[in-house]
Amino acid sequence: MVRIFGIVNLTRDSFSDGGRFLAPEAAIAAAERLLADGADVVDLGAESTHPDAEDVPADEELRRLLPVVRHLVRAGAEVSIDSCKPTVLRALLDEGIAWWNDVDGCRSPAAIDVVRVATAYRLRFCVMFARNTGPRAGRPEAGTAGLLDEFAAFARERIATFAAAGIGRERLVLDPGMGFFLGRAAAPSLHVLHHLPRLEAEFGPLLVSVSRKSFVGEVTGAPVDGRGAGTLAAELHAARSHVHAIRTHDVRALRHGMAIERAIAGAN
Repeated sequence: MVRIFGIVNLTRDSFSDGGRFLAPEAAIAAAERLLADGADVVDLGAESTHPDAEDVPADEELRRLLPVVRHLVRAGAEVSIDSCKPTVLRALLDEGIAWWNDVDGCRSPAAIDVVRVATAYRLRFCVMFARNTGPRAGRPEAGTAGLLDEFAAFARERIATFAAAGIGRERLVLDPGMGFFLGRAAAPSLHVLHHLPRLEAEFGPLLVSVSRKSFVGEVTGAPVDGRGAGTLAAELHAARSHVHAIRTHDVRALRHGMAIERAIAGAN
């Protein structure tokens, strides 16, 4: 069964919902709605990763995250922290978080130092592939040539690095990246989606995050707030590809879509 990560951005400038959940009370209310809609995990991010986003210092990330994390963990929720800063993750290890979701793939020595510390905790890791390094989507002018080989090399190297740090494969989920992390045009994201069954079979478990992203807008012509239907189509394809998890803004739509597909598959 596909697990669903519900997105809550505690940011001023996220491309989809910047400024809506910056206050702790708003973020908590949003997280509770996602959980009520069927989210398995709440994914909290306090710094946007789009190319033009502001830099958020680690202490500000923690100021935004701590009250929300503490409330949700006390309520029994499974919490993921979407951050590229090892100092942020280290400060939250004792708060009961369940996941570290790093779009930079934990590629820095400081990140691996924290991974080693985290072996003593019941923490899982989601590490994302990108064609650039750093916490920002890079808009590379790259097509589909060699893309799957690039991801395969990244996957093998990350799996080996985490194993050397004491983290077994069962605690590691790979994200093949989407949108501007793969390329300015839609083609690279569509290429990865098309090959998800192969990637999941070879390198799974995978987490897929396509919600409202640029390639959905390019294919449909829809602005960010009109990409719900296109997002759901891509997410249902990922679910049919048997990925481990899908990260989404609209948990209810995805839950309903998967329920209908299961009902159809089981009908006489």
